[in-house]
Amino acid sequence: MHSQRREETGRLTVLHLAQPVEGGVARVVAELAGAQMRESTRAVVACPEGGSLPRQAAAAGAQVERWPAVRELGPHIAAETLRAGRLVRRVRPDVVHAHSAKAGLAARLALRGAVPTVYQPHAWSFEAVEGATARLARAWERRAARWTDRVLCVSEAERRTGEGAGIAARWSVIHNGVPEAEPCERAAARRELTLLSGVPSDAALVVCVGRLCRQKGQRVLLDAWRHIAEEVPGAWLVLVGDGPDRRELSGSAPRRVLFAGASDEVGRWYAAADLVVLPSRWEGMALTPLEAMACGRPVVVTDVGGARECLPPGQQETSLVPPEDPRALAGAVTHLLREPELRDFLGEAARKHVRADFDVRRTAASVTRLYRELLDTRVRFGTGRAAR
Repeated sequence: MHSQRREETGRLTVLHLAQPVEGGVARVVAELAGAQMRESTRAVVACPEGGSLPRQAAAAGAQVERWPAVRELGPHIAAETLRAGRLVRRVRPDVVHAHSAKAGLAARLALRGAVPTVYQPHAWSFEAVEGATARLARAWERRAARWTDRVLCVSEAERRTGEGAGIAARWSVIHNGVPEAEPCERAAARRELTLLSGVPSDAALVVCVGRLCRQKGQRVLLDAWRHIAEEVPGAWLVLVGDGPDRRELSGSAPRRVLFAGASDEVGRWYAAADLVVLPSRWEGMALTPLEAMACGRPVVVTDVGGARECLPPGQQETSLVPPEDPRALAGAVTHLLREPELRDFLGEAARKHVRADFDVRRTAASVTRLYRELLDTRVRFGTGRAAR
């Protein structure tokens, strides 16, 4: 039935099932859905209420459906799975694209291969936990691969991590993409920031955008900041984002650190920054460095999944540091804060690099080609569950 409708209209219907609804995952889903809508794919985003994703997806032109689901695993999963199945029957998508661990769990339990299914981990769940919980997460991912037409990774590093965990999947790697940054003059952005926050307009400014949680490593950055503040007097650090660690981090933060909260206009923070830092402990491929580089800002990132793949050639020496190493992070940030001409050079090279290789339109087109490949395979081998 779905195949006949596609032949008549030439238009795919994709259901993006997503949880979480904020941060980088929300921006990836909304931008992907928006780009697909512009390319004549019907994109339906199903997610919980709250967070930024429903607003961002609607603004991008996607159809938004409510899918009540909490972020954590627990007794809610049975009801969440039933709701996911009802959504699929109502929307009647050609492809279901599940984003992150919770949506991937519910979608694959509900469908078990009955509808072409793409699962995008956005960093593996078993990297966030230890012990028995990590073993259970790896075991689930190995089992769920049989109900997954394609596991879509955003970096080769993320794919290698999955393979190392024993997941025997049909893999695709498509890098994250970001839209072309809107022009925003730095001096104007700094003046606005000064009026809103009191940060001096001439201060050296480091910006970190990300959920305030263990994964994003803001604790490591605050430890490094004590060294940076001594070496670069008057420098300020702004943490853009919210999350479970906010109270702990703000309670022990050194001077000249601003907690700006969550923002739907992170581009203004990038525009105001001298340098953007993301000290993550693990990633698939973080969106923050790509967004910052699209704005012409140099970055310092930790050497975790996808970081090497997103940096321009030759910038690994200045922009890449080991994870959970405050002194190495402090050294890299201090070096770049002291070298404005080098920052300008790196930022311009980064802007050109992202425009050439990480355009969200290219990402969306690659994902749509993947959908069509899966559907063509289903036609050739018959309908029903994915062949294993």
